[in-house]
Amino acid sequence: MKKITALVLAALMLFALAACGNSNTPSDGSAEAVDAVTPAEGEVFTVGVCQLVQHPALDAATQGFIDVLQETFGEGNVVVDVQNASGDSANCATICSGFVAENVDLILANATPALQAAAAATNTIPVLGTSITEYGVALEIADFNGTVGGNVSGTSDLAPLDQQAAMVTELFPEAKNVGILYCSGEPNSVYQAEVVKAELEKAGVNVSVYTFADSNDVASVAGQACDENDVLYIPTDNTAANCAEAINNVAQPAGVPIIAGEEGLCSGCGVATLSINYYELGRTTGEMAVQILNGESNVSDMAIEYYPNPAKKYDAERCAALNITVPDDYAPIDAE
Repeated sequence: MKKITALVLAALMLFALAACGNSNTPSDGSAEAVDAVTPAEGEVFTVGVCQLVQHPALDAATQGFIDVLQETFGEGNVVVDVQNASGDSANCATICSGFVAENVDLILANATPALQAAAAATNTIPVLGTSITEYGVALEIADFNGTVGGNVSGTSDLAPLDQQAAMVTELFPEAKNVGILYCSGEPNSVYQAEVVKAELEKAGVNVSVYTFADSNDVASVAGQACDENDVLYIPTDNTAANCAEAINNVAQPAGVPIIAGEEGLCSGCGVATLSINYYELGRTTGEMAVQILNGESNVSDMAIEYYPNPAKKYDAERCAALNITVPDDYAPIDAE
């Protein structure tokens, strides 16, 4: 009898231990789950990524996002479907509609047209933007307070525009005429251009704005801008970044330096930038996605996050070719 009782007690103890081992509740009784980052058995998260176009900045943001998801959940527990819109807003709409039809768990919209398409395609599936300069402008939100609400949140690639404008006068104090060049189809570029123009004009600089519609007229517009100015400024602009080589082929032979809104663009045609790290921005967006997928945070309550430490960088080869002396607080852009 004692032997039977002992066996029963042992079985009960093993059962209790197994139950404790499978519990997601901490020993202090709090609601936070110990294994919150692990999907339920057999569960696989599906995430759709709509990227406007391939260029180094957007590619880096997408990679940072994916790396966080795979590091957190494990590659077998998350499927990331990356689709590139080849710079076409209509393609963004098609891609996002496809993600909605597939009922993905979350959509990453990389660049403004992708965010606009995702927001139009669904009001239920969580949407995170990245590489978005200004969410209020992108989504036409009056008096934007930092939180989109609804099913949208994300990260911004906006670097301090007043500091970017100050780089122009710091590096080129003798410049009298500065041209601002951007794609007319990118509303965030319009916003950046207006802010930088106002800052430069406060510093006594004559500013002219030049816009191109797409890659077909970028070289001719850039040529006009170079002919009429001492320095050019190009904001964070996906079309410009995709056409950086064409812009450089005009500006460098003309001897006209370009201050760029972000590092990838600067590598393609600029001499200096105050830029963020797009890979780290993507990782921040990935961390937001983890919180949403785990049910730890509601996307509607999540404020837009910004890169905290933009850095002054320069393209060493292009600066040498144009005989530009760069201050000591600028770091060279790493050669890839």
